[in-house]
Amino acid sequence: MFKNCSKILVLFFIAISVLPAQAQLGVSNKSFTRQDTLRGSNGAGRMGWDVLRYDISIMPNFSSRTITGKNTITFYDTGAKLMQVDLQEPMLIDSVIFNGKLLPQRREGNAYWVEFRSPRLKYKIKPGPREITIYFHGTPKAAKNAPWDGGWIWSKDEKGRDWISVACQGLGASVWYPCKDYQGDEPDKGASLAVTVPDTLVAVGNGRLAGEQKNADGTATWTWQVKNPINNYNIVPYIGKYVNFKDKMKGEKGELDLDYWVLDYNLEKAKKHFEVVKPMITCFESWMGPYPFYEDSYKLVDAPHLGMEHQSAVAYGNKYGMGYLGKDLSGSGWGLKFDFIIVHESGHEWFANNITSKDIADMWIHESFTNYSETLFTECEFGKKAGSEYVIGTRKNIANDIPIIGVYGVNEEGSGDMYYKGGNMLHTIRQVIDNDALFKNILRGLNKDFYHQTVTTQQVERYMNQKSKKDLSKIFDQYLRTTRIPELQYKVEGDNLVYKWSNTVKGFNMPVLLANGRWLHPSETVQKISLKEAGGKMNVVPDFYITVKEI
Repeated sequence: MFKNCSKILVLFFIAISVLPAQAQLGVSNKSFTRQDTLRGSNGAGRMGWDVLRYDISIMPNFSSRTITGKNTITFYDTGAKLMQVDLQEPMLIDSVIFNGKLLPQRREGNAYWVEFRSPRLKYKIKPGPREITIYFHGTPKAAKNAPWDGGWIWSKDEKGRDWISVACQGLGASVWYPCKDYQGDEPDKGASLAVTVPDTLVAVGNGRLAGEQKNADGTATWTWQVKNPINNYNIVPYIGKYVNFKDKMKGEKGELDLDYWVLDYNLEKAKKHFEVVKPMITCFESWMGPYPFYEDSYKLVDAPHLGMEHQSAVAYGNKYGMGYLGKDLSGSGWGLKFDFIIVHESGHEWFANNITSKDIADMWIHESFTNYSETLFTECEFGKKAGSEYVIGTRKNIANDIPIIGVYGVNEEGSGDMYYKGGNMLHTIRQVIDNDALFKNILRGLNKDFYHQTVTTQQVERYMNQKSKKDLSKIFDQYLRTTRIPELQYKVEGDNLVYKWSNTVKGFNMPVLLANGRWLHPSETVQKISLKEAGGKMNVVPDFYITVKEI
């Protein structure tokens, strides 16, 4: 490029010095309201009581699209006074009962303040389990484009029969039932859901069927029980003309029950299409550890929307086809060789349901790892090269619009790049670790050491640093907290390659692997390697999500 080679180094420094300065990490200009803070933070009204269990009963009215119900909340009381119970408008709490007595309550937007004991009380409380029963009714928000916008789905199946469900991730479970709508506090001892519907229909829920009761008024009450902790937004009913078939498989923790609830006209094709479940779970258990909810079984349920990770009752709506509604999101060809929704939503049983982010700002913990589970499944089925081609192909979907980590304390997600960019970040980290057995042990270790827990980004980062014995901090900063793609700048200087990192966070020093097997360790300062050692050119293997640019 340059006629005078003696000026190369000076010009190289000049070129990189005029690049834009590093942006602040994770800065948002969006303004938030008190309602956002009440919804998204672990505020005063959420302290003093730890949810142990939800026991929910509901009766939907199909014609008016309303519901009535009650939720008995068992909690560990460490001095609760004003309890914040969430229920989104226009739903209404009718009453809150404790030990047969009516508790005072007042509404503030989507939050109710329940006076469990006087705020002026001074004497010490003896901690212990308590329970309150909340009666409620109203018209829950109807989803316009489920599962993305959230709410109740009042639909009809192909034969014109009622087919109803809920999808409320992000929007929150308080869109339809009163709860502590905070991901950091799951019901530790599980939940039950009793749904009363016309006796011509079936109601399916999470976990195992605990009972079906025929009522004298032409209705039936279906009761489902979950033994494990569960995210609030995962507790959902499915109502329709369902039929059931069952299977079993030998898993890492013993015999795992497989349960399938599908619309009657889908039965035969479901029996064939769902055969992928066994090899998928075998693959996921190998890479991520035992399925986390053996006590509650694994279940796929026909849903009137595309799909969701409802724990032990995964919503399925991919029309019994391959890919994502017949499309390959990777463009590699591999994405049409499996049913995207079955694989992706089932992957969430490990990341989202077993390991849950305390704050929705850290949703990458759910989506990035689960996105990468698609790559792991592709690799299990078709080989390592196929897995790499799949994840690399998804890069075309990355927007790099805003950081992946959202704003804390206000129920604000970050960029949708938490899927494809997050998956490519993990694939890049896998290359940096350069030991697939160790990488697998890290994934399995996360699911073992944080079993049935809620976590923060900092905990996950620290864990991966410790277990890999590598400082991955700057990699996490780069991909999670900025929108910049690391750029490896280089130039040929005689018989050498001169190179350095650009467009990166301060201190970024991620190593990269050349096609000839040689590792480079670029930094913010210029380094060089002989062309011979590099294999004749700057040829970084494509598994690293970076750009390479000749200056």
